[in-house]
Amino acid sequence: MFSLHFRMGLLLALLFAIIYGIVVFFGTAMGVGNFYFYLIISFGLMLIQYLIGPKIVEWTMKIKYVTRDQYPQLYDMVEEQARRANIPMPRVCVSPVQLPNAFAFGRGFGDGRVCATEGILRLLSHDELKAVMGHELTHLKNRDVVTITLLSVIPMILYRLAWHFMWYGGGRRNDHGSNAAILGMAAFLFYFITNLLVLYASRIREYFADKGSVELGNQPEALASALYKLVYGSARLGKEALKDAEGLKAFFINDPSMAMNEIRELSQLDIDRSGTIDPDELALLRSQTLQLSFSDHLMEGLSTHPNMLKRIKHLSSLK
Repeated sequence: MFSLHFRMGLLLALLFAIIYGIVVFFGTAMGVGNFYFYLIISFGLMLIQYLIGPKIVEWTMKIKYVTRDQYPQLYDMVEEQARRANIPMPRVCVSPVQLPNAFAFGRGFGDGRVCATEGILRLLSHDELKAVMGHELTHLKNRDVVTITLLSVIPMILYRLAWHFMWYGGGRRNDHGSNAAILGMAAFLFYFITNLLVLYASRIREYFADKGSVELGNQPEALASALYKLVYGSARLGKEALKDAEGLKAFFINDPSMAMNEIRELSQLDIDRSGTIDPDELALLRSQTLQLSFSDHLMEGLSTHPNMLKRIKHLSSLK
């Protein structure tokens, strides 16, 4: 099995190879001037997103930055995990949102921020919460928050090209209308393909962050139990509670909108019905072969996060 590092590197190379081919194809077909105009607009929008992204997250999640005196347990565990990861101490923040979750964000390595919601602070034990913080700090260590944002520019450019050609490419008003429509459909096809690859990159980074949390000294069963509780905690709140955070779910440690579907799969893990996943239950999962349906694979392919059962089984192999 290829390492997560290797697969992420291979995916990055594939994505940039695709965009290079697209640049050559569309640059030849539509003329350099117009093409670069849309490139500049797209990259300009990405630069704006990069600059104001953290502020949008702050507004959306209503977060407040906290000190050690206000949240000593949370602050201490983030500080400890940051020291183990050998990264600058991130800013610690809390969101009043009841949805149990956590996420990392920021503009780069020296601008890291780690946030926990009030919901997750009440739900998880000390070891489970520390494992979650280890996961989020690994995202900062790997700089994948910025990477996934930059990768997302590729399907965004293609979407804008498809929209331009299909709606403003000339239509029936000139002889180039049919060619513009073909170029628009080709751009949309490439958009769909590259967007799937970006989603795959997002899922890979979750596996990598899980592995990083264990490498920071957290027990796999602690993170597995945390994920298990987050699924049930999200499902209990219902769809209304997910509405405000829908646009930020790619940042979260799990996808709360998938919680209702994941309950069915995860019910088999907690054999003693204790509400947690202990080392023996995780070891039992490691020896089992997963059988996922076609719909499970399809939903995973269109999701920012891995299938939860596959993800916890991966954790079982990190002993």
